[in-house]
Amino acid sequence: MRLLPVGERALLVELAGAEEAGALHAELLRRRAAGTLPPVREIVPAACTVLLDGVEEPDRLAVELPRWAVPPLTAGSATVTEIPVRYDGPDLAEVADRWGVPPAEVAAVHSATEFRVAFCGFAPGFAYLTGLGAEFAVPRRATPRTAVPAGAVALAGTYTGVYPRTSPGGWQLIGTTDAVLWNAAREPAALLAPGARVRFVPRAEAGR
Repeated sequence: MRLLPVGERALLVELAGAEEAGALHAELLRRRAAGTLPPVREIVPAACTVLLDGVEEPDRLAVELPRWAVPPLTAGSATVTEIPVRYDGPDLAEVADRWGVPPAEVAAVHSATEFRVAFCGFAPGFAYLTGLGAEFAVPRRATPRTAVPAGAVALAGTYTGVYPRTSPGGWQLIGTTDAVLWNAAREPAALLAPGARVRFVPRAEAGR
């Protein structure tokens, strides 16, 4: 763990990897909910870092935080958000070829995995979901598409994501969903937030 000051009221915590960043993020939320976290306005997780912004006493927190006993990341008790999906993406066959399995097996593996939102970015409502093992990592497309439709379920590296709106993108598209990932008129506007548990349900199973 390495702590870096960012301006006068923020700390950037660098961790060894995604699991450590997720575990620290979960611990920060637990302490905030319990009222034992020193005043912090915003907690922003990323791939291997957690940014603490609006810290009332950054020097004090910088001393205390490395002493915390941070438990490993667990599934937790939060409700799983189910996202119905049709495994009909244009890159499904290519992903299956890279995995060395039939296309139906890609859907089976993906829908059997419980994902966790590691962090959000790229576009409002876009969540980077972890859960797939390193053996299922796939590269981004050599030539990105100029327009990926909203609701496209995609893979890149070991991450899964759902495009919240039409935008350029280079991820491998394996399916589509009608779920609305971002709605400014909704509270909260984002369907998925860091730390959330997610499962993709093949469309035929949705609602069972």
